[in-house]
Amino acid sequence: MLLQPMDAYCERTSAAYWAEPVNALTNLAFVLVALLMWRRSAGLPVARGLSMVLGIIGVGSFLFHTHANRATAILDVAPILGFILIYVFAATRDFLGLRAWWPWAAVIAFFPYAALTVPVFASLLPIGSSAGYAPIPVLILAYALALRHRAPATAKGMALGAVILVVSLIFRTLDGPLCPIWPLGTHFMWHLLNAVMLGVMIEIYRRHMLAGPMQPG
Repeated sequence: MLLQPMDAYCERTSAAYWAEPVNALTNLAFVLVALLMWRRSAGLPVARGLSMVLGIIGVGSFLFHTHANRATAILDVAPILGFILIYVFAATRDFLGLRAWWPWAAVIAFFPYAALTVPVFASLLPIGSSAGYAPIPVLILAYALALRHRAPATAKGMALGAVILVVSLIFRTLDGPLCPIWPLGTHFMWHLLNAVMLGVMIEIYRRHMLAGPMQPG
């Protein structure tokens, strides 16, 4: 069952390896941004870790869009979840200045948060499988709101990241509905915009840390 072929996106019309050439090759954007942010993040272990995960996201997504099956779907999604959890930990500790067990609690809390909000987005908005990602920009905006007075530059950067992610989700959602009139699909824009967005999020962290981590308020 894990190796059963999947046809999830408009561009794919067969089970062939290169049935999604644009969706596959646009994953190079993740790798390029990851390399850029790796070079910019010297001396910041968390930022470098996020850069590594960003590169892995590109590899996992490439494997899914070439070997489209349930096994590679896991390789596609798991690094994204990893990036989110690392960022939640880092944002709680280094942006909000909460130490001890708080960053771990935030990571654990992400799972019930997603479990509760994903069905809400799925029922309220016609966004299909994109509902699984819809809670993320809301979470980013929540951190931005909490930081608006203590670290306004970081807050503005996170708000920008959330906006880019929303636009990215729109393209991901439109892939199926626009397929009859645009056979290439729009999923490749999800890749390009997500690469930019995740790079922006790493850059926000880098700049915040260079300015000095937030102390408990």
